[in-house]
Amino acid sequence: MRLSVPAALAALALGLPALFADAPAALAAATVYVEINPSTVPAGDEVGLRASCDDNLKAATVTATPVGTVTVSPQYGFLSATVRIPSGTKPGDYRVELHCPDGKTATGTLHVVAKVEPTHGPATGGGGTAPGRNAPALIGAGLVTIAAGLVLGVLTLRRRRFG
Repeated sequence: MRLSVPAALAALALGLPALFADAPAALAAATVYVEINPSTVPAGDEVGLRASCDDNLKAATVTATPVGTVTVSPQYGFLSATVRIPSGTKPGDYRVELHCPDGKTATGTLHVVAKVEPTHGPATGGGGTAPGRNAPALIGAGLVTIAAGLVLGVLTLRRRRFG
């Protein structure tokens, strides 16, 4: 059974507004956000905060448990600040909240991990190419090989000319 063209156009005309009815609300919500860079950091390191409100010409505040309240100031079209995570902060996930001047808010998550100091260097091998007691023998063998190659090259060229 075929659908008539006017009926299909009517269904399309009635269905399109229903698809895009929530688009302005979603677009408005997307303009208010807070970013933490890097979002995973050991205690004692710095993180960058970048945020956006509807009006990025006015400063806003960001609140997080490890750092307290930080003012993010307008810079290059965004609100930004740099903050150091206190070295005594326990590992875990911390909620970061942006409070815009117009009352809108946004949230993010800061992941603080334990600071681990390595006890020794990486296991990259036995150091076979490092200079040691075999270094003079290896250098000598390399020079002899190069000299032998030059002698054979000269002999080959001489043989072609006279042969």
